[in-house]
Amino acid sequence: MAEVKKAKTTAKAVPVKEEVKAAEVKAEVKAASKAEVKEEAKTPAKKTAGRKATVKKTAAAKKETEKKAVGRKPAAKKAEIQETVNFQFSGKSYTPEDLVRSCKDVWKYDLNGKEEDIKSIELYVKPEENTTYYVINGDVTGSFFI
Repeated sequence: MAEVKKAKTTAKAVPVKEEVKAAEVKAEVKAASKAEVKEEAKTPAKKTAGRKATVKKTAAAKKETEKKAVGRKPAAKKAEIQETVNFQFSGKSYTPEDLVRSCKDVWKYDLNGKEEDIKSIELYVKPEENTTYYVINGDVTGSFFI
């Protein structure tokens, strides 16, 4: 039974040593930080401003890398939905791409414009008239038969 008591007393001594080491480390950190503050006080203002800027830059860079590391989560991939739009009337079938292509052709060949000049195209399809009305760049209007 005596041996058991000795084991308990040695186990109690280990945490005390760790606490002493932690206190010594804290004291060293405080001393080092005081020395850095005194050193910065002795240096000219221009040098400390440069140091502060680099410290801020490095701190910002660390925060960004931490955010990137935290923000990276495996994203669940959603299956893309394939969308197709067709306009069917009077035995004809058109896709929106077909109508936009026809509008660009009208702009290029009938109105002598350049495709690079087109900023926006609005199309209005009227199947009962077999006509598509367009507005190009908000001011050029017209129509073409489909």
